Amino acid sequence: MDKMKKTIGAMTDLGIALLTFGIIASLLVGPANLSFVGNVVGNITDLVAALGSNGLVGLITLMIVLNLVDR
Repeated sequence: MDKMKKTIGAMTDLGIALLTFGIIASLLVGPANLSFVGNVVGNITDLVAALGSNGLVGLITLMIVLNLVDR
């Protein structure tokens, strides 16, 4: 069980690192020049807008996601 937790933690860390790379690269050279990364900033903006338009449900969802990332 501990090995599985470590593996999932390592995969989560890798995902966050790749997400950070996508955001920084997109901001530096623009999303049109990064076809292999996609529109990371646009997707995050859409996600925040969707959570914001849902009011309390969006806030609760955001709190749950942040709690999962902190683990």
